[in-house]
Amino acid sequence: MAKVPTARIDKLLSSMGYGSRSEMARLGKAGGITLDGAEVADVARRIPVTPDLPLRMRVDDEALDPVAGLVILLNKPLGMTCSHKEEGPLVYDILPRRWRRRDPAISTVGRLDKQTSGLLLLTDDGDLLHRIISPRRHVKKTYRARLARPLTGAEAAVFASGDLRLEGDDKPLAPAELRVLSGTEALLTVTEGRYHQVRRMFAATGNHVEALHRERLGGLTLPEGMAPGEWRLLTPAEVAQVFDPG
Repeated sequence: MAKVPTARIDKLLSSMGYGSRSEMARLGKAGGITLDGAEVADVARRIPVTPDLPLRMRVDDEALDPVAGLVILLNKPLGMTCSHKEEGPLVYDILPRRWRRRDPAISTVGRLDKQTSGLLLLTDDGDLLHRIISPRRHVKKTYRARLARPLTGAEAAVFASGDLRLEGDDKPLAPAELRVLSGTEALLTVTEGRYHQVRRMFAATGNHVEALHRERLGGLTLPEGMAPGEWRLLTPAEVAQVFDPG
């Protein structure tokens, strides 16, 4: 049986973005931290960090945030960037403000550019992040693209060939699957994450992507009815769907 990790309450809450350890000490003395219904004045106390802790602990009379290892599914809106540092609206602005101060930090799993919407994962689990984006995993990513000009009919073969080399790249792309939906709309499934890859692939065939939306990551899709800007935490079973070969 795996050993349950423990942590000092003040250090745990500080790592979750609630404030400094001295601030947590003052909050504890003021009765603002409870565990199993009892006030915790001694925040230097060590406690087991179990998955059910958010159900047992309250801070300022609110349920504790999820502990480390959280995975967030976001329907990314247009106009937001996947960055901690760029100016303008950031995807992190959608999350609770104190989550910007968590340690380990929450990061996006790969990136969607400012003008791309759709399925985006965020996590503070670095190992999981690297497993998903690793080229060796071949995690499929499916995008819905609306194009400026009608498809010629040759694109599917070009994308599937494994010979397409994007401008400025030395290595050809891995085979990708194109499903035509209409003359100017298609689903493109890729297993790589090169810079602006989908847009550059269509550009290589003489077309221009006017709108781009990621619909699927591995076997995971956006829940029906999830509006742009909405997010929720994923269960371990849902995270496992990312690695479903489909």
